[in-house]
Amino acid sequence: MTRIDFYVLAGDDPLARLHLVCKLAEKAVGARQKVFIYSDSEQQLEQLDESLWDFRAMSFIAHQRLPAGHIPSSSDNDPVQLSSGEPANDRNLLINLASEVPPFFSRFERTLEVVNEQADVQSAGRIRYRFYQQRGYPLNHHKIP
Repeated sequence: MTRIDFYVLAGDDPLARLHLVCKLAEKAVGARQKVFIYSDSEQQLEQLDESLWDFRAMSFIAHQRLPAGHIPSSSDNDPVQLSSGEPANDRNLLINLASEVPPFFSRFERTLEVVNEQADVQSAGRIRYRFYQQRGYPLNHHKIP
């Protein structure tokens, strides 16, 4: 069963939220996990794509941005993939930035939900939390100051 981790970031800065996603992706790649970052916003994916290049001065996270209609193949092998479309079957960690629960979340070993105190992000996060809770998924909560 998929383990769900909610990372709740203090404040409402959308860039701080993306920075946390970069840190989580970096940690996952260091643990040799294959990461899929999902968002329903192409603008957000563009910002995240840029952030993964330079969020730390001395590091780079190898990643690939896949278009929404892209059909995953064996040539899509970067440790981190970003998309608003379907993930490849070889991914084991999902980081969700979308406002709704992705229909494919249960294919992953873990799903990370990253929320902050922006009213719309927080409200959508609460709805997703209840969705997972009502279906009996193991939930973990991490407050990030």
